[in-house]
Amino acid sequence: MQFASDNTGPVHPAVMAALSQANDGYAAAYGADPWMDEVRAQVRETFEAPEAAVYLVATGTAANALILASLSQPWQTVFCARNAHIDEDECAAPEFFMDGAKLTLVDQSHGKMSASALQTAIAAQQSRGVHGVQRGPVSITQATESGTAYTLEELRGLTGVAREFGLPVHMDGARFANALVRLGCSPAQMTWRAGIDALSFGGTKNGLMGVEAVVLFDPEKAWEFELRRKRGAHLVSKHRYLSAQMAAYLRDGLWLDLAGKANAAADRLAGVLRTQGVSPEHAVDANMMFASWPREQHHRLHAAGAKYYLWDGSLEGADPDARLMARLVCDWSTSPDAIDSFAAHFSR
Repeated sequence: MQFASDNTGPVHPAVMAALSQANDGYAAAYGADPWMDEVRAQVRETFEAPEAAVYLVATGTAANALILASLSQPWQTVFCARNAHIDEDECAAPEFFMDGAKLTLVDQSHGKMSASALQTAIAAQQSRGVHGVQRGPVSITQATESGTAYTLEELRGLTGVAREFGLPVHMDGARFANALVRLGCSPAQMTWRAGIDALSFGGTKNGLMGVEAVVLFDPEKAWEFELRRKRGAHLVSKHRYLSAQMAAYLRDGLWLDLAGKANAAADRLAGVLRTQGVSPEHAVDANMMFASWPREQHHRLHAAGAKYYLWDGSLEGADPDARLMARLVCDWSTSPDAIDSFAAHFSR
């Protein structure tokens, strides 16, 4: 009953096999390996972006921070949702890599910024001339930290606002595949066709050992990104082990298959909760959900071995009926048996 995070799940066997094959003999370092050539070609074909610049790093934090640094200046601010990962979970890495640029948090509902809220936040900045912070990139998380997904219309609304102010747009796609599968659109439709300039394309949460792709749809920033990646200590020498993972991920649509399995498991788990009279706090648009139930049931589930995070409150408390919110995340390997076991212990 492992629902703590999609970071805790196993690596897919096809990826392990690809790593084993890449481990045979010698290969050029720093991304000059043949697997990286395959990755670059696959990403460009998948996103219908033949000119895109494609790079790999080991973590999502590195991908986000390095992209935002490449899109911004130190005297600017990045506009993002109030619960964006770049603000809440990256230990100020974006600000560090952006040489002191700041983040401006935009009001949200169910994890999503609205175009009107973004418009208000951007308009409020740059009103003090040289004394004030200047407007910088917009960062959109897809799927959001609440497990919801922006529709294509919502994405176009946000990027349209950014364009009004002449601002570039970054997408944090740690769970990009989960959102894409749910929307049933093409990667191009959810990125550059919707006005996205740069993408952190996640793999670690979806069956890889540890690699994220950076996709710059406008290659003008490519050289700067390369320099920042090297200067920031994120250019991996034995790069073939990153390349082999991402090549296996994209080959034959594995990435979409894994995201589909994770989403299906989340749907099944959400169904279990609903049968027990518990409704998720947000739409379950990806592989993650939030829901609340009494402390007593949390005690019972934890005692039975269920693993998940409490998002508010603590197991320690006098009131057994106090409702505590949990975050539940499924990954590609989440089994029906695990969900059935969770349901059995939940209903006792």
